[in-house]
Amino acid sequence: MNQTCERLRYPKDARLLIVNADDFGMCHAVNEAVFGVLQAGVVRSTTLMVPCPWALHAMRFLREHPEVAFGVHLTVVSDWVDYRWGPTAPAAMVPSLVDHTGHFYNFDQVHARLAQLTLDELEIEFRAQIEAVLAAGLKPTHVDWHSLRLGGGDDISELMLRLAQAYGLSMRVRGQPWIEEVQRRGYPTNDFDFLDSYLIDPHTKSAYYTQLLRELPEGLSEWAIHPGMDNGELRAIDPNGSYIRQTDYDFFTSKQAAAVIEAEGITLLDYRALQVAWQNQ
Repeated sequence: MNQTCERLRYPKDARLLIVNADDFGMCHAVNEAVFGVLQAGVVRSTTLMVPCPWALHAMRFLREHPEVAFGVHLTVVSDWVDYRWGPTAPAAMVPSLVDHTGHFYNFDQVHARLAQLTLDELEIEFRAQIEAVLAAGLKPTHVDWHSLRLGGGDDISELMLRLAQAYGLSMRVRGQPWIEEVQRRGYPTNDFDFLDSYLIDPHTKSAYYTQLLRELPEGLSEWAIHPGMDNGELRAIDPNGSYIRQTDYDFFTSKQAAAVIEAEGITLLDYRALQVAWQNQ
């Protein structure tokens, strides 16, 4: 549909791009990498994992840098066996979301249990995460999600949409049918399914990113990247992903990334532009 350019008052043929750094607050190595990519300038947006051990560190950075646009990375998945987190709401209020230790289930367990997750409890937890951010005096721009492979049109996606509306936020949208449905309801979104950097071969990532930038279509695209420092902490937490995260950091702090974007005439945005349009809907 590619209608977002006009909604955001850009020319119809504008090539707009949001690069969002996911997983802010997960651990120190991720936080340091998010600081770095934001300061380098290509990445204009990040999303905060409120339940994670290093969320307070991330929130302090956001308080000290109010110019940074950030969203709430709604989190009900705890990724690893040895490094885990649980709900922001009292565990007794969200029993379908936690295991016998009080932690969220891991990725495989959550997706096996999606039908058993109670929507009311998901809403309690999602609201608790958003409210924790607001209580810290921070002003988020949008909501998205951590590791929930949702294609839209399902009950959870509809819940997220209702919460975005209730809190005056915008929302990341996944899957072309859901993108078109949300736009049909009058809300501007990314015009194309967002790119998940975790699914890109890290060994050829720099060349692939460069190719994608050169071929970026007219309309609004979003790339969800996952920067991290490939150090001892991150290798211990995520041995299969630490190098993947490092390659995101390397490209988005490189002169090459900024040069290609400038040469291609790509306009970099964050979610504030979308948030204003959603609030005025």
